[in-house]
Amino acid sequence: LNTRHNLGFNALNYFQDTLADFSPWQSLEKFKALVSEGQINSEKIILAKPQTFMNLSGQAVKLLADFYKVAPSDTWILHDDLDLPLGSLRLAQNGSAAGHQGVASIIEKLGTKDFIRFRLGIAPNGQNIFSSLAKKFLPTKNFVLQKFTTGEKEMVQKTNQKTSEALSLALAKGIQAAQTQFN
Repeated sequence: LNTRHNLGFNALNYFQDTLADFSPWQSLEKFKALVSEGQINSEKIILAKPQTFMNLSGQAVKLLADFYKVAPSDTWILHDDLDLPLGSLRLAQNGSAAGHQGVASIIEKLGTKDFIRFRLGIAPNGQNIFSSLAKKFLPTKNFVLQKFTTGEKEMVQKTNQKTSEALSLALAKGIQAAQTQFN
């Protein structure tokens, strides 16, 4: 759970821990996900962590969206992003998968790119891991499956806090308000 590829789950766990009256995580096979439910500002909120392989995340997202009748534009995805340095957070809508196979799966299953993405940076030391030099020495697949170093764990905690604040602001005042403050 502490790999770079799981930063979205880590941030979602942190956010869920800050919420009062949300159900504990429940494994629901019909959704292929762990699910926690509650209300924020009188609105029902479903938190979910797909339990498929990362590259098949769209299966769980589609099952949840269909069952709860959630429009793609009301679907928010938290995911790791190699194009951003560790500690960075960017909110986007209608973006491409940019090489992230989990996001590509979600786009394929929902049939649209019209969902909100909380892009959590994982590139080391502010570097873009896709640089040709970095790829030569450390293939992307190997890098994203690494655990965070001791020195990076403080930055991961700050990312979790920042993501939780962005989620709270987006729920209270809308995505644009969160983009203005956090992008």
